[in-house]
Amino acid sequence: MKLFQQRRPAAMKREDKMFIGDVFMQSLVTDDDAPSLRVTAVTFEGGARNRWHTHSTEQVLIVTHGSGIVATEQEQLFVEPGDVVLIDPDELHWHGAKPGSSMTHLAVLMPGEMRISDKQP
Repeated sequence: MKLFQQRRPAAMKREDKMFIGDVFMQSLVTDDDAPSLRVTAVTFEGGARNRWHTHSTEQVLIVTHGSGIVATEQEQLFVEPGDVVLIDPDELHWHGAKPGSSMTHLAVLMPGEMRISDKQP
């Protein structure tokens, strides 16, 4: 058994093409801890979001703080703490904070590939 703690100060700012705005990430469960699973705490500040993308495996998002949006090409969900969203493999989607708000979620994934889409925000 292992204990992992989500701590906002432990999150590192991410600056790469995957994100729009200020995004902070803390790896909680890594490949070294559990080869078949990873858990990451992601905080989107002030309306920040990620770009359209897909994963080759299911993704579960567990909202722990704030107000956010999880969207596919067909629908847009407004999420709050306690909400859990299951995203199917290869489903084009994005997620982030509502404008003027921040949002933190735990992203739970099995090992696989992520592909960033050329689709514009």
